[in-house]
Amino acid sequence: MLTRLLEAGNGVLRCEPAWVARDFLPPGRRLGLPENAYDVGERGAICERWLASTTKADNRVGPEDEGLSDVVGEHGERLLLRDAVAADPAAILGAAYAASHPAGLGRLAKIFDYAYRLPYHIHPPQEFASLVGRNAKDESYHFLPGVDPGAHPETFFGVHPWIAEESAHEVLLPYLADWDSDLILRHARAELQVAGEGFHVPSGVLHAPGTALTLELQEDSDVLSMFQALNAGRIISKDLLFKDVRPRDREKHGERFPLGFVDWEVNGDPWFYENRHLSPQPVVGADGDGEETWVFYNTSKYAGKRLVVPPGGVHRLREPGVYSVFAWTGDGRLAGHEVRGGEPGRDELVVTHDAATREHEVANTGREDLVVFLFFGPDLHTEAPSIAGRAR
Repeated sequence: MLTRLLEAGNGVLRCEPAWVARDFLPPGRRLGLPENAYDVGERGAICERWLASTTKADNRVGPEDEGLSDVVGEHGERLLLRDAVAADPAAILGAAYAASHPAGLGRLAKIFDYAYRLPYHIHPPQEFASLVGRNAKDESYHFLPGVDPGAHPETFFGVHPWIAEESAHEVLLPYLADWDSDLILRHARAELQVAGEGFHVPSGVLHAPGTALTLELQEDSDVLSMFQALNAGRIISKDLLFKDVRPRDREKHGERFPLGFVDWEVNGDPWFYENRHLSPQPVVGADGDGEETWVFYNTSKYAGKRLVVPPGGVHRLREPGVYSVFAWTGDGRLAGHEVRGGEPGRDELVVTHDAATREHEVANTGREDLVVFLFFGPDLHTEAPSIAGRAR
């Protein structure tokens, strides 16, 4: 089936949306679903859409394929993108990249949409994620324009610098032990979520993302540890503090064990904003009528661009390897395939290695700007910029 789909699409695959429910916060209801489709009973509510995903959502309850994207054909063919990559990695990734990156696409793109700020939480660094057989979860955000930013469009990051400078790490411990309030946020700093900008958040950094509709690119993982008990008027299950902690580590160390996930130097960096803030950066050598900018960068673990093509414009691309596409607004054709922003099922593609590495066009066939995002896995775009960084 994969061979037939690749032949029919000239190396391009179309994906259907993968909707993901969460049960700890209400949805923002900005994902384009009918009003009655968000609430899904015991699973909670649809709060996220995962894009060209080969990562299963690690939820307490839900379908076996939650979070996994389906590749679909024009005649009703359907298979999981994860299974397509496993069936013929070279066909999707290219032979050389598949050999050097056996984990596959190695990244996860998603949109998250919550009515309240997410609780203060952390993603365990690799040394701790490995203890439970998982990958770390470095991630980056881009705040989508043109939609209501919600009630709390600011994100809490890290800890106040004095906590790191004085090694006063256990100042957070009582909040984890008591598990009855949101006052742990008094030790963090908030940054405004500005549409068209974002942040790079490595594993080991505490954060509580705000309510702006957010496009996220991350490592392909769903590990986390919640540090905030009270959120949106209810107490979150304390099991989420220990979600990716081995039972023997929880029994031996209790609440102190998740504190080991914290990279105190990065969390307490007084230049955190300057060292982690992502503003769009121009792509050198762009070819055509469009404007290409880097919006996900500052890491070798993934990279992402925003491409804006004006009405009637044509832009040419040639990329170093496989990438996925999400159309945000407008109508057009990409590598010969229709894309339409705002229409799930017509807004998402995977451009496999062979198609990506030959010149292909993006044409705007509509009356407004065509805005698409391109997502790349680890080590594909070595020319993506890095933030120079400010010293402590």
